[in-house]
Amino acid sequence: MIKIGMISYWHVHAWDYTKQAQETAGTQITAVWDEIEARGREAAEKLGVPYFSNLDDMLSSDLVDAVIVDAPTNRHEEVIVKAAKAGKHIFTEKVIAPTTDEVTRILAAVDSAGVKLTVSLPRLNDGYTLAIRSVLEQRQLGQITLVRVRLSHNGATANWLPEHFYNMEQCGGGAMIDLGCHPMYLTALFMGSLPESVRSTYGYVTGKEVEDNAVAILQGADGAIGIVEAGFVNPHSPFTIEVHGTEGTLLYGSPDAKLLVRANGDDMWNEVAIPANRESAFEQWVSHVTNGTSADENIRIARELTLLMETSNRSAREGKAILLAE
Repeated sequence: MIKIGMISYWHVHAWDYTKQAQETAGTQITAVWDEIEARGREAAEKLGVPYFSNLDDMLSSDLVDAVIVDAPTNRHEEVIVKAAKAGKHIFTEKVIAPTTDEVTRILAAVDSAGVKLTVSLPRLNDGYTLAIRSVLEQRQLGQITLVRVRLSHNGATANWLPEHFYNMEQCGGGAMIDLGCHPMYLTALFMGSLPESVRSTYGYVTGKEVEDNAVAILQGADGAIGIVEAGFVNPHSPFTIEVHGTEGTLLYGSPDAKLLVRANGDDMWNEVAIPANRESAFEQWVSHVTNGTSADENIRIARELTLLMETSNRSAREGKAILLAE
């Protein structure tokens, strides 16, 4: 049995991961720490487990083999490095950290401790992603020329996101670093390689401290362009993927959850079967902990995600394209 300590209930997905741990064979929640004591005590009482007011005490306890990290993004380095040094396996909400320097230090601590890390990048495991990767691996679209992925909701205009999601210090940004993570890692994945540069523009529709409407343009070395769109201000915007190439085009989710491909020589759009989702990131983490394997692709993509997010945020601040090499 993997005994899991919850590190904070700050993130909106914390209870989702709690539920996964409760429903997954071989895992159980055994302790809670939270930077806000009242919230942590309430969660611990609800779960019927001890609350620790000191994180070091929880990490040194034999009640905990591993942790789920849902702390404020700006505290990820602090808590993940502590967990790694205490020999605890780590499942964390994206992003690993707001900056590449922090990610480098986190991964060094994880490697040194020999613990298992997995980052929640859920759309990597969805059936449509698996199907799109298969189409691209078969080069049905030829050379990729443009990828566009859009994900948006109305969390800011309908006021259902927690207020701390608009705190620049805690979050490191708004719609782009939160919701935009998913279209960002998918766009880079479907482009086939990291872009050379990123140019972003952010909007502030609701006047929050952080952006609630955002677009990033990724410029590939081979002329391909990626377009990443995210927002907290749109009630009916479908999750949309477009991949265009020299030999064809692929569409998903506009607005129906169908995957359509049309290549040169086709008389019509062809619907591609979407397989079942593969194991969730959490289930993969449990497998890595149990079997002593490593989440190599997950960690590589998560590291690249922070690089892209940091570059995007800098571009929006400075109003110009930023080379990733910088």
